[in-house]
Amino acid sequence: QVKLVESGGGLVQPGGSLRLSCAASGFTFSTWPMSWYRQGPGKERELVAQITANEDRTHYADSVNGRFTISRDNAKNTVYLQMNSLKPDDTAEYYCIAHIWGSEYWGQGTQVTVSS
Repeated sequence: QVKLVESGGGLVQPGGSLRLSCAASGFTFSTWPMSWYRQGPGKERELVAQITANEDRTHYADSVNGRFTISRDNAKNTVYLQMNSLKPDDTAEYYCIAHIWGSEYWGQGTQVTVSS
């Protein structure tokens, strides 16, 4: 079955950086696009970034464009989210999503807290 395991979250000061990882298994990872979503306290869930299967296209939310970078290593079945210049507003649970045959598969999430 599809399994997605996020890691790399934690507490970071404003202006700091974190790299999230999502290890995928149970499907042909290199075939499908991947996304990162987040949900902050009292906020709706929002799309953060997307990447196509062969990495030729990426898309970012306006709120993170220029600060976050999504990438993937198809040999390692892993998708990454490099987060730089973090702000308190980036505090959220971050989720990895696989888009497979029109369905979405979600990981359990990893918490990112940006605070001084």
